[in-house]
Amino acid sequence: MNLSRFGPAFALAAVVAMAAAPVSAHARLVSSTPAANATVTPTRSVAMTFSERMVPAFSTIEVVNSAGLKASLRSSVSDDGRSITGTLARRLSAGAWTVNWQVASSDGHRMTGSYTFIVR
Repeated sequence: MNLSRFGPAFALAAVVAMAAAPVSAHARLVSSTPAANATVTPTRSVAMTFSERMVPAFSTIEVVNSAGLKASLRSSVSDDGRSITGTLARRLSAGAWTVNWQVASSDGHRMTGSYTFIVR
């Protein structure tokens, strides 16, 4: 069997696979304010930055206390599409708070996560 005739097909397959690699990446949380496990003074905002651009219509955050009550907030995505900020209606009271987030990266993959911080 002559394998040399398959060379161009293998080369083409390799180029296609390498070109698709950046598209298959997923957004990951790079930083947050307040940071995970931080103890902070009462705050009126929560911000997160991700490793890649997100789709604003499918990207949300919520802030929940230890009793499961959600804080009222308005969220917005930065111009570069990599950060989302939640502006709270009022400062958070003392206690443990959990930030639940969901983002959709530009390739359509949804990523979710959460982290906790303490307000003193």
